[in-house]
Amino acid sequence: MMAIGRSARPSKLSLPQINPGVATVLEYLLQKFPAIDEATWRERMATGKVHREDGALITPQTPYQPHLRVFYYREVVREPSIPFAERILHQDEHILVAYKPHFLPVTPGGLYVNECLQQRLRDSTGIEALQAVHRLDRATAGLVLCSLNPESRHRYHELFKSRNIHKTYQAIAETHSEETLVGQQWEVKNRLEQAEQRFRFQVSEGEPNSHSLIRCVAQRGSRALFELHPITGRRHQLRVHMQSLGWPILNDRYYPELQPLSPDDYARPLQLLSKGFEFIDPVSGEERCFEYDGDLTLA
Repeated sequence: MMAIGRSARPSKLSLPQINPGVATVLEYLLQKFPAIDEATWRERMATGKVHREDGALITPQTPYQPHLRVFYYREVVREPSIPFAERILHQDEHILVAYKPHFLPVTPGGLYVNECLQQRLRDSTGIEALQAVHRLDRATAGLVLCSLNPESRHRYHELFKSRNIHKTYQAIAETHSEETLVGQQWEVKNRLEQAEQRFRFQVSEGEPNSHSLIRCVAQRGSRALFELHPITGRRHQLRVHMQSLGWPILNDRYYPELQPLSPDDYARPLQLLSKGFEFIDPVSGEERCFEYDGDLTLA
């Protein structure tokens, strides 16, 4: 099912200190978002959908100004409706932990404005300040930590920046091996850099910037279930690390080979699950442990 999607809340960006060679805000937006044509930006400006922090409207003639904060409302002509539900596992004064289903993005982006975990949770809880403090790929299911209190939000962001949070994932892969893998563990350290397609990553020469621990916990036929512990948190890290071991995650449309663009196949979700995480709460000082009560299963 498709519908027109309009964001109820503005997105925002801050213009760079160094002017990239433009005279107006409009020219910068055209450079920043090449997929959005000039007519669309002019229409948004004419209808008051692009403005400064104080609400003053930005017009096609507004000059470029370093550090100017620009607020704009995203629209997509046909927004997909994701037919899977999120679930709240925990909520208190400072944080909310929710299960995100496969195919649902965490935050707005691309074709998705309102069909994302963050917006759905804002709508269901009525908490406008709710904000996800980390990301999962749209294709990945599992637990997401959200902040509810802007005053303490930076403390939870810092958990991820300082790696003071222990994350556990599950993944299923085709091993095509008769070797018994259960109980074996692999430590993967390598350097991940952007591939030619900017949304994919590859292992490159140089000092490692990614680190994961991977253990096989079950095996059936040609498939195996793995438990994964990312030490670092680079985008697509677990997907590339599993591929580097020779076992790309089942139903991965990016690795080892990029598949042609096609509609989501809800019957073949990526077999990667953010199972849980543990940390010392930076506000209360208590030990926190959250775990999703479902598992990936070997068919």
